[in-house]
Amino acid sequence: HVQLVESGGGSVQAGGSLRLSCTASGYTFSVDCMGWFRQAPGKEREGVARITTGGGSTWYADSVKGRFTISRDNAKNTVHLQMNNLKPDDTALYYCMARPGDCPGKVLAYNYWGQGTQVTVS
Repeated sequence: HVQLVESGGGSVQAGGSLRLSCTASGYTFSVDCMGWFRQAPGKEREGVARITTGGGSTWYADSVKGRFTISRDNAKNTVHLQMNNLKPDDTALYYCMARPGDCPGKVLAYNYWGQGTQVTVS
């Protein structure tokens, strides 16, 4: 059993920054990949960034490259998403997701979901 808890969302003006955090608890040995996904009103959930917990390999959506950075703190079973130069299009509910094995971009491949944290950019 793995639980994911997100934090760090909020409301900022365009150009501002936020730092999201996701902490995994429970049987974290089964977590090899953690990623951030987001869902805006009227849109499907999309991948934002992901990272392998072992090797630290990262992937980013084209829309956030150069602005967002995902990192990990394995000692705390935590991943962070540093979001800089935020844009109104970044407004969405951000979810932390995790899975064992590999680190794909498909949303449905993920076993564990967080509750989500709201990011609003105006």
